Amino acid sequence: MARPIKRALLSVSDKNGLENFARQLTDYGVEILSTGGTFKALEAAGIPVVEVSAHTGFPEMMDGRVKTLHPMIHGGILAVRDNVSHAAAMDEHAIAPIDLVVVNLYPFEETIAKEDATRDECVEQIDIGGPSMVRSAAKNHKFVSIVTEPEQYPEVLGELQKHEGGISSAFRRALAQKAFARTAAYDSAIATWMFEADRDASDEGAPKFSESFSLAGTKVLDLRYGENPHQAAAFYRTEPAPEPCVAHSEVLNGKALSFNNLVDLDAAHALAAEFEEPFVAVIKHTNPCGAATGGTIAEALERAWSGDPLSAFGSVLAFTRPVDMASAEFLVEGNRFVEAIVAPDFDEDAFEYLTQKPRWGKNVRLLACGAFGPSTRSRTAPEVKKLIGGFLVQDRDLTAETAFEAVSEAKATEAQLAELAFANRIAKHVKSNAIVLTNDSTVVGVGAGQMSRVDSVRLAAHKAGDRAAGSVLASDAFFPFPDGVEAAIDAGIAAIVQPGGSVRDDDVVAAANAKNIPMVFSGARHFKH
Repeated sequence: MARPIKRALLSVSDKNGLENFARQLTDYGVEILSTGGTFKALEAAGIPVVEVSAHTGFPEMMDGRVKTLHPMIHGGILAVRDNVSHAAAMDEHAIAPIDLVVVNLYPFEETIAKEDATRDECVEQIDIGGPSMVRSAAKNHKFVSIVTEPEQYPEVLGELQKHEGGISSAFRRALAQKAFARTAAYDSAIATWMFEADRDASDEGAPKFSESFSLAGTKVLDLRYGENPHQAAAFYRTEPAPEPCVAHSEVLNGKALSFNNLVDLDAAHALAAEFEEPFVAVIKHTNPCGAATGGTIAEALERAWSGDPLSAFGSVLAFTRPVDMASAEFLVEGNRFVEAIVAPDFDEDAFEYLTQKPRWGKNVRLLACGAFGPSTRSRTAPEVKKLIGGFLVQDRDLTAETAFEAVSEAKATEAQLAELAFANRIAKHVKSNAIVLTNDSTVVGVGAGQMSRVDSVRLAAHKAGDRAAGSVLASDAFFPFPDGVEAAIDAGIAAIVQPGGSVRDDDVVAAANAKNIPMVFSGARHFKH
């Protein structure tokens, strides 16, 4: 049933649409209560409004920290209207019912996103009275309507018009669900910030993970389907953005993003963020089928595409520089097809070229994420992996080894060491068991996700073909037997980097020595599951 709205409490930090919304409430005869800045804004607009302190008979105090935490407010919100004892308590204490609560919370997420915000400033933006009123109203949604975002104002006004000044029970339930989701996201943002801030402030490195960990997001869009057409899916975004990333990118063009697009774009961006220089990653099913640096971003693209042109069809790309005209022409004129591109930005002529060409214009998804690289990555934001019935939390793998231990008789040259460092960074982003072959800072072969490491070596060599000769190899984990190294040497590998740590390290190194191949240990495993 629709319940009439006779009294509303408005207390908002976001004043967008407030005046029009409040004015239309008064047109339906609604009495408005308000607090602090909201009261002043409504009064200045000439809208009839009663200050909460006048309603409660108790002044605001402690810089506004205490104003709505009062029985006259929460009694008016929480009272079960058809409960005799509740009604008697309201009569006894002259508590007036509140039928509509409009609250958006202190801008905590926006505050912590500011680089210069102090801890005290962030703490001060932790809302107490707001979430209390939101939860009270949402709990009592049988009788009370709760509005938490300015975007909901038109819907509420539509309901009032439809039900002649009332709001239906179905709409109240929907509002309540959104309200609880909002407070959950808000509390999650606070808990996550405190967790990350404490980790960042630790003098002895990251402390032990806390006993509880919360994660919440706001739905960005419903997706056509998930990994497969029979799976429903949606995309949620956490706030605030910890760094330039795919989830917070601006979508400039193209068809609606799919579940797999987003997963692949995130993988592409994560790999590209390893590099400061012009670099392009070509990703297929979260694995790089091509990646390269270059003197220009167009050169990096051309070299990256050469890694595995067949697999690159239908891939997603990540650029560390704005996409320029030369890059756009390489893709379009070469009749190359990609699903999506994420880059810091797109040059105006390149964007126009990509969006006006047949097969590209309405199809390719173009995302701008802003400048990014190793220095922009958040070292305190953890990585979360979902399980059925739980989830795992870990530090992100942001290490990049550049100093290696020489373990073979043959010593790698300076050029080989630089190439091994490049290959090692790529291997971090390949599904285990991971083997990466590179030459001249260009990926030429990848073996990903195989159940045995020797099979990954053989797959990488097969992908590289003739280009395997003279390339270097990076392995994400140690070689358990000499057979993987022997297969690499047979393919023409010139140098190898691996973490080391196997009980058969001596046998593995001996296999390299037998063919005079330099081998170095990185000392760090980089499994990716």
